[in-house]
Parts: sequence; structure tokens; C-alpha cells
Amino acid sequence: MASRNYSGPWHRTPARLLGTGLVRLYQLTLSGFVGHGCRHQPTCSEYAYEAIARHGLFRGGWLGVRRVLKCRPGGTHGYDPVPDK
Repeated sequence: MASRNYSGPWHRTPARLLGTGLVRLYQLTLSGFVGHGCRHQPTCSEYAYEAIARHGLFRGGWLGVRRVLKCRPGGTHGYDPVPDK
């Protein structure tokens, strides 16, 4: 079974572990209450996890916030991968 979150190589620094840990905590606790109507692939929490793992807490966190802001009525939808740079 494939992992829900990014399983590629990434530097496990304390800041990245904190950020990915907070996203994982959200996935395990609050995600079920928010609903399963995500308009993007990967989901916003999966996107935030990968962005933090690959780009660090601040840049990846900013990418995750921007992605969540896209998830609104009239916002974008479809496949939206984490950018390489």
C-alpha cells in the first residue's frame, strides 16, 4: 500500500519534523471533521506535508497556506503538484 504522504528523500531537520508532524496530527484528528470534498489532487494536507518535507518549514508552509487559499468557491481544482523550486 502506498503512503498517503510524501515518501521521497528529504532532510529531517527539527523544523521540518515539527511542520510535517503538525500536518500529520491534523490528518489524524481534524481531517475527518472537515470533510472529504477536496478539489485538488493531492489533497491540501498531503500537499502541505510534501511541501514542508521538500522545501522546509517556512517556504513549504507558505506553499501550503497558498494552496489552502485556492480551495474556496470559485478557486482552482484538479491536479496541482508541489513545485520543484
